[in-house]
Amino acid sequence: MATHYHTLTIDGTDVFYREDGPRNAPVVLLLHGFPSSSRMYRDLIPLLAGQYHVIAPDYPAFGHSGVPSQDAFSYTFDGLAAVTSGLLRRLGVELFALYAMDFGAPVGFRLVLEDPSRLTALILQNAPLYPEAPEGWWATLGAYWGEDTPARREAVRPYLSLEAIRAQYLYGVADPTRIDPDSWALDAALIARPGVDEIMLDLLHDIKNNAAVFSGMQQFLAKQQPPVLVATGANDEIFPEPVVRRVLDDLPAAEYHALPTGHFALEDHAPEIAALIRGFLPRALA
Repeated sequence: MATHYHTLTIDGTDVFYREDGPRNAPVVLLLHGFPSSSRMYRDLIPLLAGQYHVIAPDYPAFGHSGVPSQDAFSYTFDGLAAVTSGLLRRLGVELFALYAMDFGAPVGFRLVLEDPSRLTALILQNAPLYPEAPEGWWATLGAYWGEDTPARREAVRPYLSLEAIRAQYLYGVADPTRIDPDSWALDAALIARPGVDEIMLDLLHDIKNNAAVFSGMQQFLAKQQPPVLVATGANDEIFPEPVVRRVLDDLPAAEYHALPTGHFALEDHAPEIAALIRGFLPRALA
């Protein structure tokens, strides 16, 4: 198989996506995190495409998708989910296994809660589900959520810096020489485009509005017990492994794997995660 790169216009916004695998195979939807794009799945996609129809979109203002103005597009998680849902409708996707990482969780959870019958399986990689008090890495963001002032907004801007993005990729990684520096360089360059920094600050502020979505997803998982695979970087400072592990309280049958790496676990563990998925999905979809 070969990965193809497409762009469709969804409700006036150009949405880029990577696609691979047989069109008649079960769909695996890969939703990326912050501040990355569908490029984070570049190694995983070909490892899944032999058995699955893999779709990995870029949200507006991320990757190769369009960057509509803040007046023309709602840069909220509701907005990101709406355009992703529109893309799936255009592609005729009715059922999907969701792979959610970081921002991909609140986006994907909205899709699931909108129509739970579309979810065939859930794969979580360094993804929020049980958020805690904003401390440590989250402290400055927590102050911004509590007081949306110009000063608080400016205090968050360093999260967008090359140094901060590089740290996201390297923190907790056993062998930093395995992490491609193009990853943080590209993320930082895309954020440096005119106006994108302000969009990212809007989205970072909107994280505070995800509480109801996380609560709804927790209730859905506890009640419905769908097939769930967790493959998370054990050394992630953003979503610490002990917090991620709480999923086992609601889903004791979930397949849980803590990998010896950090936030962007696919950067150095894509083959391992692909093997876990290839073992998990046939059982989940049976």
